[in-house]
Amino acid sequence: MITIRNNVVSRVPGDKPAISDYTWVDARDINRDDISRLEEEYSISSELLADIMDQDEQARIEKEDDYVVLIVRLPAFAEDCHGINQYAIPLGIVLFPDKVITICQSDSVVLEDFARNRFRQYPIETKEGFVISIMGRAAMVYIRLLKYMNRQKSLVEEQLHRSIMNYELIQLLQIQKTLVYFTTSLTTNEVLLEKLQKTPYFQLRSEEERDFLEDVITDNKQAIAMANIYSDILTGTMDAFASVISNNMNVIMKRLTIISIALMFPTFITSFFGMNVDLPFSTAPFAWVGLACLCGLSAIVGAWFLSDRRNKRLVQRASLGERPARKTRAREARPRRKRKKTAEE
Repeated sequence: MITIRNNVVSRVPGDKPAISDYTWVDARDINRDDISRLEEEYSISSELLADIMDQDEQARIEKEDDYVVLIVRLPAFAEDCHGINQYAIPLGIVLFPDKVITICQSDSVVLEDFARNRFRQYPIETKEGFVISIMGRAAMVYIRLLKYMNRQKSLVEEQLHRSIMNYELIQLLQIQKTLVYFTTSLTTNEVLLEKLQKTPYFQLRSEEERDFLEDVITDNKQAIAMANIYSDILTGTMDAFASVISNNMNVIMKRLTIISIALMFPTFITSFFGMNVDLPFSTAPFAWVGLACLCGLSAIVGAWFLSDRRNKRLVQRASLGERPARKTRAREARPRRKRKKTAEE
């Protein structure tokens, strides 16, 4: 869908409306007909449109014969994101002498805010100011989404503390994947912002725009730092839960091993009595009852000897018994030394 917005107006309380001297052509959710129209009516090359449609295209700036092209990475529109599965998309900004064309294969909350004038005081009177305003709004949206992802991570962690399920682990993996996408997009946007300060194809006209560009660079760096911190914390959390799962598996296998070893004792008894030889109590009518009790008792005693509680008690007794012994030895050693000194005197 291509929408032509003749004048972008900044509605800031207390200030006069700032009317731009260019036309904004907003192309979002474009299809094949829109691509053909952009090629024929606005003379945009098909190679450039193919690059903008590429999901993995990185941020950059290029100079063509009739226009200047910037590709920026934007967060996806909230309605297109299911739960915590966020992602980033490329936005193509084509700068003509009298108009600005933004081309996006999907929708974005950043463009929606500018279309509905839901933004703070941005220097949008010029085309260059409009570009850095888009990037500044994108950095703020990234920060907001990163905080949202951090809250979702905390909720998933609370659920994992109660019971470790595959669904919660898959959610953490989705959050980690989103953080990787955001970090990559923010890094490429940072490189583009640094180039905008030096390239001759993008000249800022006022000191306000230069100051705002520096603010945008600062916000973008803050978003990168937040994404890196959240990613490192999530990586540590995933490693910790992986260790917990492995430890739980080891405990379960240990219990199964104890049970199998404990059941070997009654198996040995029944196998011994099952041989074709003369055995005691073979003629007694209720010998099987005593044999069953003997098998059960051997299983219980064997499980008790192999249990963790018995081993813990032995360790505690040994630790408590060593400390008094060391103290008594030390006390006995002191008088002996004194006696030796008195004998020498």
